[in-house]
Amino acid sequence: MTLGDQVAGSAVDGISRPGKIVAVHLSYGSRADQRGRRPAHPSYFFKPSSSVASGGSTIERPAGTELLAFEGEVALIVGRPARRVPAADAWSHIAAVTASNDFGLYDLRANDKGSNVRSKGGDGYTPLGPATIAADAIDPDRIRVRTWVNGKLAQDDTTAGLIFSLPQLIADLSQHFTLETGDVILTGTPAGSSVVQPGDVVEVEVDAPDTEGAPTSGRLITTVVQGTQAFDPDLGSLPAVDEKQRVEAWGSREAAGLPATDTAGSLPADLREALLAVPVAGLSQQLRKRGLDNVSIDGVHPLAAGTKLVGTARTLRFVPNREDLFRSHGGGYNAQKRAFDAVEPGEVIVIEARGESGSGTLGDILALRARARGAAGVVTDGGVRDRDAVAATGLAVFTVGPHPAVLGRRHVPWDTDITIACGGATVQPGDIIVGDADGVIVIPPSIAREVAEAAAEQEHLDAWIADRVAEGHPVDGLFPPNAEWRQRYEQWRRSTTD
Repeated sequence: MTLGDQVAGSAVDGISRPGKIVAVHLSYGSRADQRGRRPAHPSYFFKPSSSVASGGSTIERPAGTELLAFEGEVALIVGRPARRVPAADAWSHIAAVTASNDFGLYDLRANDKGSNVRSKGGDGYTPLGPATIAADAIDPDRIRVRTWVNGKLAQDDTTAGLIFSLPQLIADLSQHFTLETGDVILTGTPAGSSVVQPGDVVEVEVDAPDTEGAPTSGRLITTVVQGTQAFDPDLGSLPAVDEKQRVEAWGSREAAGLPATDTAGSLPADLREALLAVPVAGLSQQLRKRGLDNVSIDGVHPLAAGTKLVGTARTLRFVPNREDLFRSHGGGYNAQKRAFDAVEPGEVIVIEARGESGSGTLGDILALRARARGAAGVVTDGGVRDRDAVAATGLAVFTVGPHPAVLGRRHVPWDTDITIACGGATVQPGDIIVGDADGVIVIPPSIAREVAEAAAEQEHLDAWIADRVAEGHPVDGLFPPNAEWRQRYEQWRRSTTD
């Protein structure tokens, strides 16, 4: 069946226009993992019907731009109106599915604030087709989408990998406005989206390989061409790109041609090693010398002896349990689960639990998830369930102690990636967290290297003083060293570094 047979509206260039096009911002787990963030709920944007194009069309990359990216997607075509329909009935309102390509121009994202009006609304930015698959003949959880660029496979995923199921998306949209016959829902793109250049040919296919007959949309083919008309600076903001937009458009720093960062959680490798080499007590001393007394996360201890922790903070906040708030925020894909799913290699999840020890703030499953994601560790001023199992994961965990109760006894997961209070210390995302048997401290990133170097030098001095005391020298004048002892130390230090 052709797309024109399914979509109501007036025909334009051989393809019918939908009344409205609704697109999902982020819906596939693979894409969320690539971006390092997972939404708690779906969010949407509209695309103009004038952006629709048919297979075999071209898409223009405007003059003065560089980041035109493809996004192969499953498009749903509404067959009958849906208003406040339950998820269990939602799929019956879809007539067909087809292939789509939700093209976007990252050069124009800066001023759209998530609306994507300019970056995704251009003429030809929503190719659809070429054929449709009857929705009642397929399982909404077993639809495959694949994308090729110049014949090379770039995307390959199924709707089983969606964070939000297709029926949920339909039902959610219907509680806000009527989905009318012929409307199109673009259901998001999986990992693999990237930038294309003039001359590139992009093909998208949607099919149901596990269904009898393996129905398919056929290949939706779009060719990229170079535009010649520049944007008028007197009418609106001009295209602009930065490192973040390049990374998100291309999919990675490597693909964008940017130098790899020698970091773990934005922490340079040499600084990480320097912080690992010195004790927390020594770092605390250097922070105090610089006027920072309130940087200790008090009351927390490592689950396993000999644990050393260094990483950058990723924050999670719990608020005191209130039954109605737990019903709205505690279940499903809540802030706690989002934080553990989004933590990056080298990061430390720091949890504000108000010093409440009467329940767990994580258990073995979340500890395993953080370990699998490459997290440096977890610091919580609350309790930990499954103490032995958590310790056995090898993840560095600092806590006020074990407790068998579940989170909901005391807490509601509330928010992530904000400034929090943990163990009496203020922690901001990106702060440097260092822990050992003495405790955990927070180091402002701007002075971390200076503090690490000073602490390392102090360790040399302390070791030299300890040797002198072991030789029988009294501590008076030696600890701390007076001018004479300081001179002796500096002579020794020069002799060891020459």
